[in-house]
Amino acid sequence: MRNFFKAFNFWLILFLSYSCGLKAQTTDLARIEYTRIPFSKGKQSMNRFRAFIQAPIPIKEDYLVFGAEYRKTDLDFKEDIPFEYNRLESTQRIDATLGYIKKIKASNWRLAFRGGIRFTSNFERSLVQDDLIYLGAVYAINDVKQRDENGTVIGKPYRWIFGLVYTSTPGRNYPLPLINFFRKPNDTWSYTLGVPKTLLRYSFNDKHHLHAFASLDNHFANIQNNIRIDNVNRVGENISMTNVTLGLGYEFYFTDHLQYYLYVGHTVYNEYRIRDNNRDDVYVIENDNTWYIRSGLKFKI
Repeated sequence: MRNFFKAFNFWLILFLSYSCGLKAQTTDLARIEYTRIPFSKGKQSMNRFRAFIQAPIPIKEDYLVFGAEYRKTDLDFKEDIPFEYNRLESTQRIDATLGYIKKIKASNWRLAFRGGIRFTSNFERSLVQDDLIYLGAVYAINDVKQRDENGTVIGKPYRWIFGLVYTSTPGRNYPLPLINFFRKPNDTWSYTLGVPKTLLRYSFNDKHHLHAFASLDNHFANIQNNIRIDNVNRVGENISMTNVTLGLGYEFYFTDHLQYYLYVGHTVYNEYRIRDNNRDDVYVIENDNTWYIRSGLKFKI
């Protein structure tokens, strides 16, 4: 059984790595969102604030893309915990990335490259080496859209994404593959197959959209000065979360580019753990399935 969960966790890591590559080609230019995961026993919860901005600069038919992201994750501890929980009540993450997207002449293909750095920690003091994670991705995009003489998309547009991503997160020092497919068979329906989100969308009109989704979410932060778990007499070096959620989402467009969204679901796989740098569990904070709520505003192309 332990080997099964190790294998399952490996595939979650593989899928999760996809988000590193996806951000470099997303149509979102800016996003502000709030996520809440009330833990199953009602005594604790996770609350996360996220702000994201991306600035594409056209170079003829190519793009140079600057990106930045900030996340603040708060944990409410309301029960007896065998460690200094106040040290982990708040963790932060800061990303800075640079990407380049090149169009292949006389085709629908584009090649993209992305690199960056991430600082993620409980930041009890000045930065240390373990707070720093390196990011890298290379991928190919086949984006097929037919347009009429007025520039309106016609036919059945679709998009393939293939690539490799790499992060220097402890225990993950190897590149991982990614694949994603999007299709819009008509004006009412569209679907996406991939990770971190697979979804089926129904459009009532230009402003109101509803979709069913399966999504993958994660959190990782270094623990500065480490932390000792009293009841097992072991030391934790980082804190991480992974969950898979099924649910429904609603999107409302104020304008063609400004959107409000609300996703509500329930996890089918959920873990929040303190681990060492070999990814061995030191203490399980939460592993029961629970509700998942995410809402925010995004500005997109």
